[in-house]
Amino acid sequence: MFKEFKAFIARGNVLDLAVAVIIGAAFGKIVTSLTDDVIMPVIGKIFGGLDFSSYFVALGKVPPGLAGSSDYAALKKAGVPLFGYGAFVTAAVNFLIVAFIIFLIVRAVNRLMPKAPEVIAEPVEPTDVTLLREIRDELRRR
Repeated sequence: MFKEFKAFIARGNVLDLAVAVIIGAAFGKIVTSLTDDVIMPVIGKIFGGLDFSSYFVALGKVPPGLAGSSDYAALKKAGVPLFGYGAFVTAAVNFLIVAFIIFLIVRAVNRLMPKAPEVIAEPVEPTDVTLLREIRDELRRR
């Protein structure tokens, strides 16, 4: 069993996948920083707020110590039910950025890869027709 596991791990696909996961995690942090630190503050400024990710609506009673607080993380930690639409918008923008960048990468790779020559396949005769043709030819010879 150990040999099978070693062969499985040594295959190129598994190693490629491991590298992709590690690079993807690092890329995710870059995109998160781009979204949180560059894009969302601009969008927040357009919509009249500085931190768009902290937009929320409290759906439950706020504890007396946090009354009037606009700290999303503190209210969430205190167990207040929140409708965090700002956090959702931030995550949606984050997803769109990642999806668009992946689209650009795949498109660039597809353009760089040589296209396989188109092979025009000759029509393949069904086996029953071939068999009938052989029978016909054999009957003619007799």
